[in-house]
Amino acid sequence: MVDWPAHDYHPVVHLPDEYEVRDFTSGDDSPSKYEYDIGRYDELRPGMYSTDLFEGSRFLHVGIDIGAPVGTPCMAFADGEISHFGYNPADGDYGNVVITKHLIGDVPLWALYGHLDAASIAGKRAGQPVSAGEVICWMGDKHENGGWEPHLHFQLSLVEPETHDLPGVVAPEDRQQALLDYPDPRLVLGPLY
Repeated sequence: MVDWPAHDYHPVVHLPDEYEVRDFTSGDDSPSKYEYDIGRYDELRPGMYSTDLFEGSRFLHVGIDIGAPVGTPCMAFADGEISHFGYNPADGDYGNVVITKHLIGDVPLWALYGHLDAASIAGKRAGQPVSAGEVICWMGDKHENGGWEPHLHFQLSLVEPETHDLPGVVAPEDRQQALLDYPDPRLVLGPLY
């Protein structure tokens, strides 16, 4: 069991004082009125994931989305190392992704940073150390981030990934296990909403 409050965490993205907390439960994913916005964890998003990748049945979001301009830097929330990185090319997928590994107390934890620009994976190597607050990646544009409006998909995992991928959305019937495997990112990001 992770003692989350016993540790300090660095912000992953520097957010302004004002940003929009989105509600995607209606299926409305039109662009935000704000330059920065947040997409919620454990949110049913019917109609949002329409490409073949999602098999028409996966629409429960198990990360947090942080919308911001292309090129916005994203930082390591804690000391750790690069675990996996690469490019997921399917329409609607992450595009460029970096996964870091951390020890929170004595519990291994992985963090996925998805929808990045190509520079985010250049020169990376597995086992490369990262420090809390270090810029490790940047938000990408539609042509390199899976076809999405610019944002970071940030997800925690207590399950070691096999490659540079984790399911960012799951089928609603898989919710109970998914919330155990992929804890609420606000445990390290703080009370964003």
